Amino acid sequence: MAADRGRIVARLIVALAVPLGAAGCVTGSGPAPRTAPAPLFDPATFFAGATHGTGTLRVVLHRPTTTDVRGTGRVNAAGTIVLDQDVIQGSAAPRHRRWQLHPVAPMRYTGTLTDAVGPVSAETHGNRLDIRFTMRHGLSVEQHLYLQPGGRIALNRLTIRKLGIVVARLDERIEKQGR
Repeated sequence: MAADRGRIVARLIVALAVPLGAAGCVTGSGPAPRTAPAPLFDPATFFAGATHGTGTLRVVLHRPTTTDVRGTGRVNAAGTIVLDQDVIQGSAAPRHRRWQLHPVAPMRYTGTLTDAVGPVSAETHGNRLDIRFTMRHGLSVEQHLYLQPGGRIALNRLTIRKLGIVVARLDERIEKQGR
C-alpha cells in the first residue's frame, strides 16, 4: 500500500513538473558561457583567498531570489582545497557551508560539501569546472563554472533536478577579491 502511494505521488510530481519545465518556468538568464581551452580552470588557484558571488536563484513556482556568497579558501598541506562560504538567499538569515575537494587525478577532484549527501565530484575541461553531487530529498546538482579571461571572474551555472526534471537554476558571477 505504501509503495503504491509512493508511485502515485512520483507520477503526480512528474505529471505536474513536465509541463512546467516545458513551459520554461525555470529558465536561465542570457546565453550560457562557452567552454574554451584557456584560461585553464584551476580551482585551487581561483578559490584560494577571498571570493564574492552574486546571482539569481530561480525555483519552479517561486519568484526569483537574489544570492550573495562570500567565500574564503585555502589549500592545506595535503593539497585539499577548503572553501568556507557564507550564503544569503533573499532575505533569509546567512548560512555557512564548507567545500573540501582534493585532487584524485590530473584535473579531477573528489570531496565533500555541507549541503551534499555523499561525495562531490569535479572535473576541469579547459576554462570550465564541472561539479556534481546529490542533496537531500533526491535532488541532483550539476554545476558548471566558466573561468573568464584574466582569471578573476567565474560564471556559475547550477541546475538542480528532481526525478530528472529541472526544479531550480542558479546564475551567478563569482569574483576573486584582492590582488
